Amino acid sequence: MSRQRVVVIGATGHIGTFLVPRLVRAGHDVVTISRGTRTAYAPAPEWEQVEQVTADREQEDRDGTFGNRIVALRPDVVVDLVCFTVESASALLDALRGSDVHLVHCGSIWRAGPSSVLPITEDDGTPPVGEYGVQKDAIARLLKEETARGGVATTSLHPGHISGPGWAPIGPVGNLDPSVWRTLSAGEPLPVPGLGAETMAHVHADDVAQAFELAVEHRDAAVGEDFTVVAPTALNVRGYAALAASWFGQEARLESVSWDRFRETTSPEHAEASWEHLSRSQVFSIEKARRLLGYAPRYTAQETVLDAVRWLVEHGEVDVAGPLVV
Repeated sequence: MSRQRVVVIGATGHIGTFLVPRLVRAGHDVVTISRGTRTAYAPAPEWEQVEQVTADREQEDRDGTFGNRIVALRPDVVVDLVCFTVESASALLDALRGSDVHLVHCGSIWRAGPSSVLPITEDDGTPPVGEYGVQKDAIARLLKEETARGGVATTSLHPGHISGPGWAPIGPVGNLDPSVWRTLSAGEPLPVPGLGAETMAHVHADDVAQAFELAVEHRDAAVGEDFTVVAPTALNVRGYAALAASWFGQEARLESVSWDRFRETTSPEHAEASWEHLSRSQVFSIEKARRLLGYAPRYTAQETVLDAVRWLVEHGEVDVAGPLVV
């Protein structure tokens, strides 16, 4: 494998925390770009070998200068972890066009809408719903068309609900309500909207980083393609709740309620997040990423959420009724 100069945009977030050290250990020259408002979620000595650049991508996109900034860094590969609009993606493509740069873009499983056929592949997702998913789908299509017509070499990877040490995972009822962990750890009744069979597609941040590293290192296999990146398993609501309660030596006591009732007893923010996750009820195939990139996730969905919750408990970031017993 040849040494490459890799520019990582949005490097101190969930994925970058694990990806940047991976790229350094693999022998690449790494330049990171972030707003400089936070450090990576987990410290690693490899960051000392990284060239770190501070930039406000949103402002520079408005000024029309961000693409030129990237080109001036002379990258072989650009990993874009924080592109959310077609306009932003188009501006970067315009700047990179005519070069031999490989652009590796971070999309989202929400480029697919509510599930129809399971597991969902890269080719049979339903149309996206919501502005975020619509934009992510449009960006992925834009990149694929760009490469197909001989323009910039691009790859898009679409992670699920990224989790890991340092931040809260999407919880058993599809939101970030911290009180859910207290309820389950105490063995108290947990209101569950819908059937309890709705599914979520978690993935560990380090497994997402693995997929990005593989895309960087296997350019020929990756260019022109899009890949779904999730754990090899998926959790449904009742299974996730039972699992989480067991971590505290409890059994989940689930109270089935209507969505209307759930919204009456849950804050609008958390109720909307639950609807967004559970109404999609997605399970994805990772066969394409396995076959073309060699993607081999280390963490199941179960291990992914436990890793996140263990960190929260150990650091006093979540109120629970008792200690973890796993």
